[in-house]
Amino acid sequence: MGKKRRPQTKSATTSNPQITDGEVPVVGAREPCPCGSGRRYKACHGRAAAHAVTELVQRPFEGLPGECDWVALRELVPAATAALSLKGGLPEGVPSVTLATVLPMAWPALRRDDGSVLLGLQNDTASGDLSRDLADTLRRALAADPGTPVAAGRAPADGPRLQDLLDQDAAFEPTVHSGFEFWIEDAENATAEVTASLERANAAALPTARLAGLPGAYWCDAGEKNHLRWVMDHPEEKLLDALARLHAADASSLGEGTRLVGSFRAHGLVVPVWDLPTELTAEEITKPATEFGERLAEALAADAPLTPAERRARGGLTNRQVTLS
Repeated sequence: MGKKRRPQTKSATTSNPQITDGEVPVVGAREPCPCGSGRRYKACHGRAAAHAVTELVQRPFEGLPGECDWVALRELVPAATAALSLKGGLPEGVPSVTLATVLPMAWPALRRDDGSVLLGLQNDTASGDLSRDLADTLRRALAADPGTPVAAGRAPADGPRLQDLLDQDAAFEPTVHSGFEFWIEDAENATAEVTASLERANAAALPTARLAGLPGAYWCDAGEKNHLRWVMDHPEEKLLDALARLHAADASSLGEGTRLVGSFRAHGLVVPVWDLPTELTAEEITKPATEFGERLAEALAADAPLTPAERRARGGLTNRQVTLS
């Protein structure tokens, strides 16, 4: 028979006072938990901390102005920048903060010689909350010495998110570039490593343009054909129903030679994709895309059950959906 467990005495309890979750510091996994429970950290508060770090946030940019463009810049656009405004204004010595799709050598962020900050968006992150990881990188970049890149790191599980740091009233207006020359502050003094990285990035970038007046809509030249990829923030099931209604009515194209071919799913949003003729430019597709947006709004407002033809169209669209993230 095993030994009986001795009841905990009052003195033992008072010698390890309990503290609140927000005060529990991170320690080694096998060390006693600082909360005073008597258990190892990994079996106590470490379990919740690990879960918070790895739990996937489906829509990391939800609540930010321009959520659709955030997703597009993260997943679809090779070279683009956007000015970021911080709550309470910029710190002293930081003239600007700019979001960039990619930075040289895949740096997470860069503090330039003049104190300005570039924040990279398309980097691998350590947790399941992209917004928290980017916010942690941004905070470290703001405190970095001018003229230095910021290394990758792990954000604390209770750290702020972009939604906590960025001014929610400021517009998010991306600028799409033909190449990555925005990397180089002083071309004459750029290192050979940065110059080589720039040349490789420019060679791999697909020509891309943002459609005027249509948030989240981006044209690209993929060589054999052009595409329109349009990030939409409508609820997924409702959007797929609306696209199916239009597809069944032969109203889902953007004109002659164009075709709705499927969709991506990225960061909790659906991204319909159209094939376009190679001669069709971004300027030329803007008007047809705007007219499609009007048809889509009508289809989104419909609440009648899908017809058999619409259900078949929906099944086809669903089968051709690819999840990016």
